[in-house]
Amino acid sequence: MLKPILERLEVVDSGRSRWHNAKMQSQWTDGYSQSELDAAQERYDLRFPPDLLALLLDRRPVGGWDWRKDDDDIRQMLAHPLDGLLFDVEHNNLWWPEWGPKPKSLAEQQTVVAGVVAAAPRLIPLIGHRYIPEQPSESGNPVFSVMQSDVIYYGANLADYFEREFHPVPGRPPIAEVRYIPFWSDLVDRNGLLNLR
Repeated sequence: MLKPILERLEVVDSGRSRWHNAKMQSQWTDGYSQSELDAAQERYDLRFPPDLLALLLDRRPVGGWDWRKDDDDIRQMLAHPLDGLLFDVEHNNLWWPEWGPKPKSLAEQQTVVAGVVAAAPRLIPLIGHRYIPEQPSESGNPVFSVMQSDVIYYGANLADYFEREFHPVPGRPPIAEVRYIPFWSDLVDRNGLLNLR
Protein backbone atom coordinates (compact mmCIF):
# COMPACT_ATOMS: atom_id res chain seq x y z
CA MET A 1 0.00 0.00 0.00
CA LEU A 2 2.95 2.37 0.56
CA LYS A 3 4.45 1.79 -2.86
CA PRO A 4 1.59 3.10 -5.06
CA ILE A 5 1.21 6.46 -3.34
CA LEU A 6 4.97 7.05 -3.14
CA GLU A 7 5.47 5.97 -6.75
CA ARG A 8 2.74 8.34 -7.83
CA LEU A 9 4.39 11.22 -6.00
CA GLU A 10 7.78 10.25 -7.48
CA VAL A 11 6.32 10.09 -11.02
CA VAL A 12 5.02 13.63 -10.64
CA ASP A 13 8.54 14.75 -9.78
CA SER A 14 10.39 12.73 -12.41
CA GLY A 15 9.17 14.85 -15.32
CA ARG A 16 9.83 18.17 -13.63
CA SER A 17 12.80 20.47 -13.75
CA ARG A 18 15.50 20.38 -11.07
CA TRP A 19 13.83 23.44 -9.47
CA HIS A 20 10.48 21.64 -9.25
CA ASN A 21 12.18 18.57 -7.77
CA ALA A 22 13.88 20.74 -5.13
CA LYS A 23 10.58 22.46 -4.43
CA MET A 24 8.84 19.10 -3.96
CA GLN A 25 11.61 17.87 -1.67
CA SER A 26 11.36 21.03 0.44
CA GLN A 27 7.68 20.32 1.06
CA TRP A 28 8.36 17.00 2.82
CA THR A 29 10.25 16.00 5.91
CA ASP A 30 11.01 12.72 7.63
CA GLY A 31 8.11 10.47 8.47
CA TYR A 32 6.99 9.26 11.85
CA SER A 33 7.79 5.99 13.56
CA GLN A 34 5.06 3.40 13.89
CA SER A 35 4.96 3.98 17.66
CA GLU A 36 4.48 7.75 17.12
CA LEU A 37 1.56 7.14 14.78
CA ASP A 38 0.07 4.55 17.11
CA ALA A 39 0.27 7.07 19.96
CA ALA A 40 -1.35 9.80 17.84
CA GLN A 41 -4.20 7.54 16.78
CA GLU A 42 -4.80 6.54 20.38
CA ARG A 43 -4.54 10.11 21.69
CA TYR A 44 -7.18 11.39 19.23
CA ASP A 45 -9.23 8.19 19.00
CA LEU A 46 -8.60 7.96 15.25
CA ARG A 47 -7.64 5.26 12.80
CA PHE A 48 -5.66 6.60 9.86
CA PRO A 49 -6.60 5.04 6.50
CA PRO A 50 -3.87 2.71 5.18
CA ASP A 51 -2.57 5.11 2.51
CA LEU A 52 -2.26 7.98 5.00
CA LEU A 53 -0.54 5.70 7.50
CA ALA A 54 1.91 4.47 4.85
CA LEU A 55 2.66 8.00 3.68
CA LEU A 56 3.25 9.32 7.21
CA LEU A 57 5.62 6.45 7.96
CA ASP A 58 7.72 7.41 4.95
CA ARG A 59 7.39 11.22 4.96
CA ARG A 60 5.15 14.00 6.13
CA PRO A 61 4.27 17.36 4.62
CA VAL A 62 6.20 20.25 6.13
CA GLY A 63 3.03 22.37 6.34
CA GLY A 64 0.99 19.63 7.95
CA TRP A 65 0.16 19.08 11.59
CA ASP A 66 2.81 17.49 13.77
CA TRP A 67 0.99 14.55 15.35
CA ARG A 68 3.60 14.42 18.14
CA LYS A 69 3.28 17.97 19.47
CA ASP A 70 0.55 20.09 17.83
CA ASP A 71 -2.06 18.88 20.32
CA ASP A 72 -4.10 22.08 20.71
CA ASP A 73 -4.08 22.79 16.97
CA ILE A 74 -5.04 19.23 16.06
CA ARG A 75 -7.90 19.20 18.56
CA GLN A 76 -9.09 22.52 17.17
CA MET A 77 -8.93 21.18 13.60
CA LEU A 78 -10.77 18.00 14.59
CA ALA A 79 -13.57 20.22 15.94
CA HIS A 80 -13.44 22.64 12.98
CA PRO A 81 -15.90 20.84 10.64
CA LEU A 82 -18.66 20.70 13.27
CA ASP A 83 -17.91 24.21 14.53
CA GLY A 84 -18.19 25.58 11.00
CA LEU A 85 -21.51 23.86 10.38
CA LEU A 86 -22.87 25.13 13.70
CA PHE A 87 -21.80 28.64 12.69
CA ASP A 88 -23.78 28.29 9.45
CA VAL A 89 -26.80 26.95 11.31
CA GLU A 90 -26.75 29.98 13.58
CA HIS A 91 -25.74 32.71 11.14
CA ASN A 92 -26.55 31.47 7.61
CA ASN A 93 -29.82 29.57 8.06
CA LEU A 94 -28.27 26.18 7.22
CA TRP A 95 -30.84 23.40 7.61
CA TRP A 96 -31.44 20.29 5.50
CA PRO A 97 -34.89 18.72 5.16
CA GLU A 98 -33.35 15.33 6.02
CA TRP A 99 -32.66 16.64 9.53
CA GLY A 100 -36.38 16.93 10.18
CA PRO A 101 -38.34 20.00 11.17
CA LYS A 102 -36.03 22.80 12.27
CA PRO A 103 -36.26 23.19 16.05
CA LYS A 104 -37.09 26.64 17.35
CA SER A 105 -34.16 26.91 19.76
CA LEU A 106 -30.58 27.23 18.60
CA ALA A 107 -29.45 24.72 21.23
CA GLU A 108 -31.80 22.07 19.81
CA GLN A 109 -30.65 22.84 16.26
CA GLN A 110 -27.03 22.43 17.38
CA THR A 111 -27.86 19.10 19.03
CA VAL A 112 -29.40 17.77 15.81
CA VAL A 113 -26.44 18.89 13.65
CA ALA A 114 -23.92 17.53 16.18
CA GLY A 115 -25.70 14.17 15.96
CA VAL A 116 -25.59 14.21 12.16
CA VAL A 117 -21.86 14.96 12.17
CA ALA A 118 -21.21 12.33 14.87
CA ALA A 119 -22.83 9.73 12.60
CA ALA A 120 -20.62 10.73 9.64
CA PRO A 121 -17.04 9.53 9.17
CA ARG A 122 -14.62 11.65 11.19
CA LEU A 123 -12.33 13.93 9.23
CA ILE A 124 -8.58 13.79 9.82
CA PRO A 125 -6.76 17.11 9.30
CA LEU A 126 -3.92 17.07 6.75
CA ILE A 127 -2.83 20.65 5.98
CA GLY A 128 -4.83 23.75 6.87
CA HIS A 129 -8.50 22.99 6.33
CA ARG A 130 -7.86 19.93 4.12
CA TYR A 131 -9.14 16.64 5.51
CA ILE A 132 -9.29 12.96 4.69
CA PRO A 133 -12.10 10.81 6.10
CA GLU A 134 -11.24 8.16 8.63
CA GLN A 135 -13.77 5.74 7.10
CA PRO A 136 -13.85 3.60 5.15
CA SER A 137 -10.62 2.27 6.57
CA GLU A 138 -9.08 1.64 3.16
CA SER A 139 -6.87 3.45 0.70
CA GLY A 140 -8.40 5.82 -1.82
CA ASN A 141 -10.57 8.15 0.25
CA PRO A 142 -11.04 11.64 -1.20
CA VAL A 143 -9.57 14.77 0.37
CA PHE A 144 -11.99 17.54 1.29
CA SER A 145 -11.52 21.24 1.79
CA VAL A 146 -13.84 22.24 4.65
CA MET A 147 -14.80 25.83 5.43
CA GLN A 148 -18.08 25.86 7.35
CA SER A 149 -20.67 24.27 5.02
CA ASP A 150 -18.53 25.13 1.99
CA VAL A 151 -17.10 21.67 1.39
CA ILE A 152 -15.43 20.68 -1.86
CA TYR A 153 -13.21 17.87 -3.09
CA TYR A 154 -9.55 18.84 -3.13
CA GLY A 155 -8.32 15.50 -4.40
CA ALA A 156 -9.84 12.23 -5.59
CA ASN A 157 -7.46 10.45 -3.20
CA LEU A 158 -4.38 11.25 -1.15
CA ALA A 159 -1.87 11.13 -4.03
CA ASP A 160 -4.13 13.22 -6.27
CA TYR A 161 -4.52 15.76 -3.47
CA PHE A 162 -0.77 16.20 -2.95
CA GLU A 163 -0.22 16.50 -6.71
CA ARG A 164 -2.83 19.26 -6.84
CA GLU A 165 -1.65 20.95 -3.64
CA PHE A 166 2.09 20.89 -4.36
CA HIS A 167 2.04 21.02 -8.18
CA PRO A 168 -0.87 23.17 -9.35
CA VAL A 169 -1.07 22.97 -13.12
CA PRO A 170 -3.32 25.23 -15.22
CA GLY A 171 -5.79 23.15 -17.18
CA ARG A 172 -5.43 20.10 -14.94
CA PRO A 173 -8.36 17.76 -15.61
CA PRO A 174 -11.11 18.11 -13.03
CA ILE A 175 -11.51 15.52 -10.34
CA ALA A 176 -13.63 12.82 -11.93
CA GLU A 177 -14.42 9.69 -9.98
CA VAL A 178 -14.49 10.06 -6.22
CA ARG A 179 -15.42 7.58 -3.54
CA TYR A 180 -18.69 8.53 -1.86
CA ILE A 181 -18.29 9.47 1.81
CA PRO A 182 -21.57 9.72 3.73
CA PHE A 183 -22.59 13.25 4.63
CA TRP A 184 -19.37 14.94 3.45
CA SER A 185 -19.92 14.00 -0.21
CA ASP A 186 -23.53 15.16 0.21
CA LEU A 187 -22.22 18.57 1.30
CA VAL A 188 -20.09 18.73 -1.86
CA ASP A 189 -23.10 17.81 -3.99
CA ARG A 190 -25.26 20.46 -2.33
CA ASN A 191 -22.59 23.02 -3.10
CA GLY A 192 -22.71 21.91 -6.73
CA LEU A 193 -18.93 21.64 -6.88
CA LEU A 194 -16.88 18.59 -7.73
CA ASN A 195 -13.41 20.00 -7.27
CA LEU A 196 -11.26 23.06 -6.83
CA ARG A 197 -8.94 22.66 -9.78
